[in-house]
Amino acid sequence: MVLAPALHAVAADKPAVAKDSKPKLVVVLVVDGLPQEQIARYKHQFGEGGLRRMLDQGAWYSQAHQAHGVTLTAVGHSAVLTGAYPYQHGIIANEWVDKNTLEQMYCTEDKAHTYIGEETKKGAGTSPANLRVATIGDELRYATGNMSKVITVSGKDRGAILLAGKTGTAYMYMNKTGRFASSTYYMQQHPAWVTKYHEGNPQNRFYGQVWKPLLADSAYKMDAPDSLIAGDKKTMPVTYGSASGKEDAEYYEQLMTGPFVDEMTLDFARAAMEGEQLGNNPAGVPDLLGISLSSHDYVNHAFGPESRMSHDHLQRLDRMLAQFFSYLDKKVGLNNTIVLLTADHGFPNVPEFSKNMQRDAGRVDGKALVDEVNQVLLKKFGVEKLVSKWSGPTMLLNYALIEEKNLKAADVENTASAFLLTRPGIAQVFTRTQLEQGALPDTRLAKLMQRAWNRQVSGDLMLVAKPYWYFGSGKSGTSHGSPYVYDTNVPLMIMGAPWIRPGYYSQYAEVVDIAPTLAHILQLRPTAAADGRVLTEALK
Repeated sequence: MVLAPALHAVAADKPAVAKDSKPKLVVVLVVDGLPQEQIARYKHQFGEGGLRRMLDQGAWYSQAHQAHGVTLTAVGHSAVLTGAYPYQHGIIANEWVDKNTLEQMYCTEDKAHTYIGEETKKGAGTSPANLRVATIGDELRYATGNMSKVITVSGKDRGAILLAGKTGTAYMYMNKTGRFASSTYYMQQHPAWVTKYHEGNPQNRFYGQVWKPLLADSAYKMDAPDSLIAGDKKTMPVTYGSASGKEDAEYYEQLMTGPFVDEMTLDFARAAMEGEQLGNNPAGVPDLLGISLSSHDYVNHAFGPESRMSHDHLQRLDRMLAQFFSYLDKKVGLNNTIVLLTADHGFPNVPEFSKNMQRDAGRVDGKALVDEVNQVLLKKFGVEKLVSKWSGPTMLLNYALIEEKNLKAADVENTASAFLLTRPGIAQVFTRTQLEQGALPDTRLAKLMQRAWNRQVSGDLMLVAKPYWYFGSGKSGTSHGSPYVYDTNVPLMIMGAPWIRPGYYSQYAEVVDIAPTLAHILQLRPTAAADGRVLTEALK
C-alpha cells in the first residue's frame, strides 16, 4: 500500500522519542455528530494546524465505522474507549424503557448521585452505572496503580461520563448555569482549579455575540439553501442572548447550538490540564484526556449536514482545534502525545432536502406505530395492548400477558412484524426470537442490528427505518440512529509521530478498534469486552 506523505514536517527541534516509549498523554476527541463525508467535502477550506494537521501528520481512515445498528450519542461514545458493541457494553440508546418497571431509563442516570453545586433533575446523567464494561482509561489506571489520571469533559453528560469509564473523572456543561460540574460519583467537592476556572463567569462572555459566517459567501455556494431545510429556525447571523436581557438559563441553553460551548469545552480542558498536570504526571505515567465536543450534533439536528450552518460550524471547530493543538505542543509536546479524533455517529440529510433530491424520505412516529400494531394484534388475538411501550427503535411486548392468554410468543411477534413491514418508512423488523437465536439474514444490516441488541436491556421487536427515513415526530430537522453508511461512517484520525505512520488509509476500520490500538501503544491489558482489532497498518 502506498501511503500519502505528510505535508508538514515534524519540527526539527523536537526531542527524539524512543520507539518503545509510551506517550505522556493520550487525547481522545469525539466530535458529536460529525459524518466522515463532511471532512472529505470541506477539507480544502480547513486552516493550518487543526484538522489539516491531523490529516497531514496523522493516519486518516476513510472507511471507519461505528459498526452497530443504533447510531446514537450514548451508544457511540460507549464504543470509543471500551472497544465493545452494545450487546456487551449495555448502552443501547440515549434512553430506553426499563422492561421490568416500564419507566424511562436515561443512559447515565443514577439516583444515588447528584451534580456538585448544581441542580440535579430527574433522569440527569451522574454516573456510569449502566455501562457494563471497562474502558481503556480504566485499564490505564489499573496498570499504574491509579496514578494515571483520566479526565473527560463534554457539553453533554453522556459524552463525558461514557468516555471516563468507571474510574476516570467526568465534567459536563450545566445548561442552566453555563458552568462545568462533576457529580458525587466522582468526588464530594470540586478541586480548587475548577472553582478558579469559574471565577469571573467565563460563560457570560458570549452574551450578545453574533455567530456569522467565517468564510466568504462564495465558500458556501454548494450548501443547501436555508429556505429548503431550516423551516422556521433562525440561521446565521445568530445573536446569543435571552428575553430577560441578561445571562440566564435560556441563554446558556441557546449556546449549545453554535460554536461557543465547544470553545468553552476546550477552555475547560486546558484548565484541567493545568490543574491536574495532565501529560506531566509526577509519577511518570501516561494520562488520558477525553473531550467530547457536543455542538456539531445540535447544529446538524436543526439544519442537517448539507447546511451552511453545519459547514460553518465545522470550519470554526477546525480553528479551535488548531489553537488547542498549539497549546498541547507547548504544554506537553505533540511528540509526547497521541491525539485521536473520531465521532459517535454521522448524520443523514434533512428529509425535505432528500425529497428535493428525488429520494424516498420521511419521519416515522414510533409511538403512533404502537397504537396501530396493538389494533392489529387485538383483531387477530382478541387481547388488548400486547405491545407495552415504544423504546426506540424497539417495541416491548407484554410476554406475561401473552403467557396468561396462552398465546404463542412467536405468533405475536410474527404478526406484529408482518404488519410493521407494510408501514411507510419501515425496511426491516427483527424479533426477539430471531435475535436470541441468531436467526438473522446474512447481511451487513442484520449484523449491525444484532450487535446493537442487548439481550437483557433491549426491546422485543427491533425496527429499521428505510434509507433517508428516521424515527421522529417533528416536522423539521433531521436525526440519526440507523445502520446506513451516512450514520455509521465517521472520521478516525490518529496523530503521534513516534508511534503513528501518517497516511490516507483505505482499509476498513471500526471505532471499536480504537481501544485495542491504544492498549497496544500504551502497553496495557486490552479491555475485556473489546471486539476490535489493533490498527497495525497505521503503527510504526
